[in-house]
Amino acid sequence: MGKQMRAWGAAVAAILAGLSFGLAGQAGAATMPQVKPITAPGSPFFGLGAVDLKALGYVEEEYIVSGTATSYKLTGEPTADGAWIAKPADTAPYATRIIVVRPVDPKAFSGTAAVEWLNVTGGLDAGPDWTYSHRQMLRAGMVYVGVSAQKVGVEGGNSLGGSGMPLKKVNPGRYGALAHPGDNYAFDIFSQAGEAVKSGAVLGLLKPKHVLATGESQSAVFMTTYVDAIDPIARVYDGFYIHSRFGGAPAPETASMRGGPNARPALGVKMRSKLRVPVMTLISETDLIGTGLTGFWTAQQPDNDKLRIWEMPGTAHVDNYMFFVGALDDGHASSAKLAELWKPNDALFGAKMAKPINSGPQHHYVAMAALAALDRWVVTGKAPAKAARLQLTPAEKAGEAPTLALDGTGNARGGIRTPWVDAPTAKLSGFGNTGGPYGFLVGSTQPFDAATLSKLYPAGRVDYLKAFDASLSAAIKAGFILSADQAEIRALAATNWPGT
Repeated sequence: MGKQMRAWGAAVAAILAGLSFGLAGQAGAATMPQVKPITAPGSPFFGLGAVDLKALGYVEEEYIVSGTATSYKLTGEPTADGAWIAKPADTAPYATRIIVVRPVDPKAFSGTAAVEWLNVTGGLDAGPDWTYSHRQMLRAGMVYVGVSAQKVGVEGGNSLGGSGMPLKKVNPGRYGALAHPGDNYAFDIFSQAGEAVKSGAVLGLLKPKHVLATGESQSAVFMTTYVDAIDPIARVYDGFYIHSRFGGAPAPETASMRGGPNARPALGVKMRSKLRVPVMTLISETDLIGTGLTGFWTAQQPDNDKLRIWEMPGTAHVDNYMFFVGALDDGHASSAKLAELWKPNDALFGAKMAKPINSGPQHHYVAMAALAALDRWVVTGKAPAKAARLQLTPAEKAGEAPTLALDGTGNARGGIRTPWVDAPTAKLSGFGNTGGPYGFLVGSTQPFDAATLSKLYPAGRVDYLKAFDASLSAAIKAGFILSADQAEIRALAATNWPGT
């Protein structure tokens, strides 16, 4: 009898311990915010580009999400392994906005919603993942949601683009009710926005089956913190697309866009080894080496069952597609029109660049493939292909950044191979430019002269297209470019041959 009582007592203790652990694990879990459609006169302040949503069966809507947000702090130092343990700290009221782009017909909905942490580097809410990948989202039947997660986009503040255009300044009548307590609360605001999407409260008649989180550049840095410290608590998203991050990540209690005297950014922060859900990471040359910022090379790690890292040769952090092509790319432009948009450009926001901005199309096309691969991974459990990493030449001095290993044309070796570096007509780089506040991020394009082209392609256009098509077919077979883009890419290559 004594043994039975002791066994029963041990079992009860184990159950209670498990219950206690479960409750503790939910201590900072995201709550469902209040949701209210924005019905004020005017239209949403957000750049969707020249996409005719109505013709595609889509609609754009805007909501205020509000409630009480929680900030977090780490229980220890922000270590490089990303195995961070966070706990709730303070609370504050908030009200922010979200943009929703959704199919009108529930039958056209794929079941996946992509929720983007909007980027505020330029002093306003921008959606670089929408710009790079809207073509794939729309043709796949996905929902897109943009979240004004950070204070600069709502209230204003310091930014790379100057004073910027925060929502409350741009349209006080439409956005005057918004209130952001600071970036320490951005993580929970983003979680609560995800809960609003998961519930279907902001999707009309749609109810998502899977909700992905996306973020590019500065947003990807914040998302690194989110995955390492917040996701184990919040457990909102089914997968993460971390696009163009650098090597560092802030502790959640010191999070701010521009840092500060109390910031303790951890450098070379990896993804935690025990990831809860799949994470897709897409890296350009600029991101990898750093160009004055902490490069992703300090945070490289092997792929595992829930992590994929794709590194793209010949790419810049941002490029021609981001600034000149994406807003006009509705999926119906002719190859001649696209070729004209893709031409190298050396001017940006009134500033003259030292060299033409990176005009390689691969960043855009691989970004769409990466998002599609993450979606498939989450939905089916089939992991994306593993990719070779960019080849690096070690630095001569300890602590300095390595350099990229280059081939005979000056393009980078290794990484995801695409026809723009395997059958090149220019040296495409993530570096080598200056001018204005963004010059260090836009990379460069150096077209080959006639002698170089003749050496590479003795039969001219025929040899070029043959080499281009072989590389394109290999990239599609490997899963790094989508077959849906094959015809457009081929037509663009034929039009873009120098001298055409």
